[in-house]
Amino acid sequence: MRDFNKESKYLRAKERVACIKKFYTSLMFYVIFIGFLAALNYYTNELRYPWFLWAAFGWGIGIVIQAFKTFRWLPYMDKDWEERKIKEFMEKDNDEPSGNRWS
Repeated sequence: MRDFNKESKYLRAKERVACIKKFYTSLMFYVIFIGFLAALNYYTNELRYPWFLWAAFGWGIGIVIQAFKTFRWLPYMDKDWEERKIKEFMEKDNDEPSGNRWS
């Protein structure tokens, strides 16, 4: 049982590291691509109309949401929370009589 528990912890840690790596990769591409768009915007109209900010804002929302998930800033976006809720509902379902559950 201990080996199973240790292996489970290892797999969760490995999954978390992969998630963090994916976030930093996405952030790196965001900075590079938005920098390229800013340079292109400057080259075409010297930032009279900074249209690259629309792309930066839209993509930035996605990066922020990914950061919230990655660093677990919102507990309900976590797999552990999902598993706890599933167990809670299963236990609640077992405690209720087999009659009409919906009333």
